[in-house]
Amino acid sequence: MNLNTLKPADGEKTSRKRVGRGMGSGTGKTCGRGHKGQKSRSGGFIKIGFEGGQMPLQRRLPKIGFTSRISRVTSQVTLSQLDKLSETDINIDVLKQHNLVTKNILRVKVMLSGEINRAVNLSGIRATKGATAAIEAAKGTVSE
Repeated sequence: MNLNTLKPADGEKTSRKRVGRGMGSGTGKTCGRGHKGQKSRSGGFIKIGFEGGQMPLQRRLPKIGFTSRISRVTSQVTLSQLDKLSETDINIDVLKQHNLVTKNILRVKVMLSGEINRAVNLSGIRATKGATAAIEAAKGTVSE
C-alpha cells in the first residue's frame, strides 16, 4: 500500500447537490424548495420555537425550579465521618485532604448523623444544634 493509492471507502464521499440545473437533474426550477412561502424565498427563515404567531411552547409552560449558587460551594459532613478522622483539630482543609469534601467547597456544615466518641475541635465549620451538643458532650469544641 502506498500513500498515492489511498482512497476513501465506497460511499464515504458524495458529490454536492447542484440545484437549478434543469428539469432533468431532479432539482431544477424550484430547486427542492417547493412552491411559494417564506421558506422558498432567499433569506427567508423561521426563528427556533416560532409557531406561526401562536404562543410558543417554551412560553406557555410555567417556569419551575431554582439552583442556589451558594449550594454549589456548600457541603455536608456527618459526625460518623468526623469520628473516623485521626486529627483532633478539624477545618475545611483537613476535610479536603481526606476527600470528605471536593476542592471547590468553601462552606461545610456538620450534621447529626451517627456518633462521635472522641473530642474534636472544629474551626471554620458550622454545625447543627444536635451536632454541636454531641461534640460538646464528647469534650470537643465548635468555633465558626
